[in-house]
Amino acid sequence: MRAIVQQAYGAGDVLRLQDVDKPAPGPDEVLVRVRAASVNHADWFLTTGRPYVMRAALGLRRPRVAIRGRDLAGRVEAVGAAVTRFRPGDDVYGETTTGSFAEFACVPERLLALKPANLTFEQAAAVPLAAVTALQGLRDVGGVQPGQAVLIDGASGGVGTFAVQIAKTLGADVTGVCSTRNVELVRSLGADRVIDYTREDFARGGQRFDVILDLAGRHPLADCRRALTRTGTLVSASGFGGPVLGPLGRYVGALALSPFVSQRLRVLAAQPSHQDLETLTALIDAEAVRPVIETTYALAQTAEAIRHLAERHTRAKIVIAVPGSQAGPQPSTKEAGDD
Repeated sequence: MRAIVQQAYGAGDVLRLQDVDKPAPGPDEVLVRVRAASVNHADWFLTTGRPYVMRAALGLRRPRVAIRGRDLAGRVEAVGAAVTRFRPGDDVYGETTTGSFAEFACVPERLLALKPANLTFEQAAAVPLAAVTALQGLRDVGGVQPGQAVLIDGASGGVGTFAVQIAKTLGADVTGVCSTRNVELVRSLGADRVIDYTREDFARGGQRFDVILDLAGRHPLADCRRALTRTGTLVSASGFGGPVLGPLGRYVGALALSPFVSQRLRVLAAQPSHQDLETLTALIDAEAVRPVIETTYALAQTAEAIRHLAERHTRAKIVIAVPGSQAGPQPSTKEAGDD
């Protein structure tokens, strides 16, 4: 099969489209013929090996897993002997730990769900990591309740576009923060109000929020706390920072301070979950949540897609269409937004 393979850390040029052996599923695994995948910040981190502290777990000189990609959508080709939830021919979506930028991928059964019937493979591939992150950040870590005031900083990015919609399904009053060109997009996703960060600083305004989901990392911890209610919750999920520690210093500072203040300062570490994917499928089927795609690339152009993401102003989600197309990047017909 063809796959995007990485043998060293570096810029996008370390990614190569190569022929590799087709994987065989283990007893609790599903072999998926990948029809589409999507790009996440985790793929950029793994490609560059930054922040460097990550290499202790991921591989000191090169990634232990050579094929990039987490999200996928496709059709079940074969199943292991212990698999009970899927059979060949099922259309599925989810995450894999062994790489999805490939024609085939083996996925543990526990990380997959049936694909929403009203989504294309490309749309479905945009959902898993970003939407599960948004769901767990708001529902589980943030504890969002109906009627609460929720602010999402980074509302037009990959996670943010899902977070705005999911917060509305939880009954929140939602404020989204984005750049000028994406104000209308964020409003169209259901935000009750939108702050253009190029013109207004939410941390210096008068409103206080019950929950802040920080996906952008633009503000110091003290500024975010200033915008919270006395017992409000800050959920930090910004993936950037310096080249050595990345956002780790920010996370440690929040966790160290939290026991000594009335506000709850939390760090989001989302985990793949087929139960959460099934929750999202129900929301998608009910048309309460929809993926937003900025651009679709062919598999051979994955390095270009990851460079696009690294600009940090990506509009919503970037998708990799795996079957055969060698066309250049195609903008989605949907609106899209950036961080």
